[in-house]
Amino acid sequence: MARSPRNLPHLRIEGGGETERYTRPPQKIDPTALPDRDRYQHADALAAAIGEAIAAGRREVAAREAGVALGTPGFYLEVEVPPGQMSAIETLGNRTKHIEVVNVRAGGDNAPIEATVFVPTAAETYYQDKVAAYRNAPETKTGRPQNEPLVARMDTVRIATVQSLFTDSPALYPVNGQTVWWEVWLRHGRRDHFNFVADRLNLPRKDHTVSFPERDVVLVLANEAAMTRIIRNCDSVAEFRIAKDTPALFLNMGSAEAKEWTDDVLARLVPPDGALTAVCLLDSGVTQGHPLISPALHTDDMHTVNPDWGVADTAEQWDGHGTRMSGIALYGDLHTHFEGTAQVDLSHRLESVKILPPENQNEPDLYGGITQQAVYRAEVQAPHRNRVVCMAVTSTHLEPGRPSSWSAAVDQLCFDEESRRLVVLSAGNLRGDIEPAQYIDRNDVEPVEDPAQAWNALTVGAYTDRVNITDPAFAGWQPVGQAGDLSPTSRTSVSWPRQWPIKPDVVFEGGNLASDGNGEARPIDDLQLLTTSSKPRVRMLTNIGDTSAATALAANMAARIMTMRPGLWPETVRGLIVHSAEWTPAMFARLDGQSKSKKQALLRRYGYGVPDLDRALLSAANDLTLMVEDQLTPFEKDGGTIKTRDMKVHRLPWPREELSTLGDAQVSFRVTLSYFIEPNPGERGWTRRHRYASHSLRFAVKHATETLPAFRSRINKVARDEEEGLAVGGGAAVGDNWFLGATIREHGSIHSDWWTGTAVDLASRDAIGVFPVGGWWKEKGFLGRHDNPVRYSLIVSIRAAGSEVDIYTPVSNKISISADIQRN
Repeated sequence: MARSPRNLPHLRIEGGGETERYTRPPQKIDPTALPDRDRYQHADALAAAIGEAIAAGRREVAAREAGVALGTPGFYLEVEVPPGQMSAIETLGNRTKHIEVVNVRAGGDNAPIEATVFVPTAAETYYQDKVAAYRNAPETKTGRPQNEPLVARMDTVRIATVQSLFTDSPALYPVNGQTVWWEVWLRHGRRDHFNFVADRLNLPRKDHTVSFPERDVVLVLANEAAMTRIIRNCDSVAEFRIAKDTPALFLNMGSAEAKEWTDDVLARLVPPDGALTAVCLLDSGVTQGHPLISPALHTDDMHTVNPDWGVADTAEQWDGHGTRMSGIALYGDLHTHFEGTAQVDLSHRLESVKILPPENQNEPDLYGGITQQAVYRAEVQAPHRNRVVCMAVTSTHLEPGRPSSWSAAVDQLCFDEESRRLVVLSAGNLRGDIEPAQYIDRNDVEPVEDPAQAWNALTVGAYTDRVNITDPAFAGWQPVGQAGDLSPTSRTSVSWPRQWPIKPDVVFEGGNLASDGNGEARPIDDLQLLTTSSKPRVRMLTNIGDTSAATALAANMAARIMTMRPGLWPETVRGLIVHSAEWTPAMFARLDGQSKSKKQALLRRYGYGVPDLDRALLSAANDLTLMVEDQLTPFEKDGGTIKTRDMKVHRLPWPREELSTLGDAQVSFRVTLSYFIEPNPGERGWTRRHRYASHSLRFAVKHATETLPAFRSRINKVARDEEEGLAVGGGAAVGDNWFLGATIREHGSIHSDWWTGTAVDLASRDAIGVFPVGGWWKEKGFLGRHDNPVRYSLIVSIRAAGSEVDIYTPVSNKISISADIQRN
């Protein structure tokens, strides 16, 4: 049900009234309002039902899992009372014994009322005792049996199930083991208990919470069996509902009502006036007059590569794609802001360059030139801005993985020595009808589209958490992708030859498809993202999904990083996004073994996983990240031969004492190396002496038992082996606990991997080497590029999950002391 914006003042009556104390008559229960039943027969039947329910409750308590359960031991009972006896609910709870009525479900005029009650083990006989007194104790002074207001109105009692706690429409209840996002309404003060149990059960949950005086509401991804374990192991739950975080409500409302909601967001909006960061969108143009877009898009920042096309969006040819991308690039999923009441701060502005013609298509061999020209136009207008170039326009003209003129043009834009750029590209979508039975096999064989094979770009695929279908028009339909898995339309590089880069680099939310089981899958509003429409006078809001939505979300995150960490290199921003990414449990479930081929397939399907803005920007006491921006000169001329010149060794200021305190506790250590290459496209067979990349960099980490001189010697040997044409790894020992290993991670121009081991072992792994291993700068000395310096970003994290030892402060202190020494 739609609500009106809260923008009217409260009514107020002036003047004072006389105070008078209200007197209440003593409360009495009208015997004629009680169900007419035989006292002893009813008591015996009710006692038997309660006895069975308590026995089942004791079994539930006995089944609580060690290391998982938290909170007051107890169980949930479902109490049924006759129709029309809602006042009976007030008598079911008991504050002194901590018995709480957590939810009530009234089925209608002629249907019984069902209440769910939490009963601590210490008070498990409470209802039994009440029934026994009702049956056996003498009548009260009023001539009525003791406890009659309670017992006479209890039809039966049984052990509660997940369905007992489900207060939504029964039609929305997930069936057949379906995994969905649940709204979990928690009893007051027990949120930490719930989070503990959910984490121990490895159930994904959202971090945000909505709090009310007696309830906290959180979201958790689970099936019915997992929710059964939740209520068995904790005392926190009051009720379950299906999460309805879908755009369908806003997409189905009329234009006048949609405008009211939009006005509500605008009233809370803080425009990006003076912002020095922009998302530069290369697309079909933008409808600048949309009220949610105009505060962030000045008409001076609207461009086109062909003056005959104009700058406005082309709704007919491209379905308003540019305007739909704009809403996500500026706000993320608009549904978040429409449902919230917080201030909406836009951290960045928007630039638009129209690269798609209003009719027909561009010539394929012009795509690279058009892309470069589009970026230059935005830069001429505002040369001093930091910008994220965002493009979700792809072409099928591609041999898997092989560079094209378009992808090489993108690589050149990123590498430009005068102006390095961050470009975010879509991996592309499956085309034509999509059969649910073909998921995920079809995604693995249909490769990433041109120009998303570009080495330097951040290529974005799509995953989905959208699995809840609440629209009655699609009752019985099922989502194609499960929560946390690949969006059904997203392309991958699983089928590419191994020498090509890992693409996509990361995945963002791209929505889901739904199927009724009788044909191809369809996008439906419940499973898409909410965004801005190109025709606001007709329809203010619309939906978007697939890798377009994911790419716009990635650009939004990159722009927010640039705003909050001004001055970072584009290589670093790209590196932080990849470094913050993690695979979801659903992705890990696809691993099916630890072989290199399985890991490589996982990496080429999901990239490095789903990024997280907080992880990209912030550290914690037990989870710290270090960043290094540096450069080296990879090659030099020695007589007539180009040889490897520089390597860099970075000493890591590890908190040795704190790590030693943790001893054999498991910690994880992640390294990400990000740099841009200069492209050299052309079809020459891609042999060793005709490489596409100007250079390649690698990283290696000092072993725990290795001296620093021995570490340097090992890196030098790797470089020599490469010069002699031998197999090149990262210098990592076999079985050295790196999850991916050198042979998997060392493709393209960004390399990320994580090591797991003991804290005491990590304390001695206190150096990282960065070194070159070849490229056309080295092999084509006649081009005179061999002595050029190259930049790189190195990002390193330690995570001591579950530990309360502060590893952040000692590292911070060491870095401060080192900086002081260098200044002096």
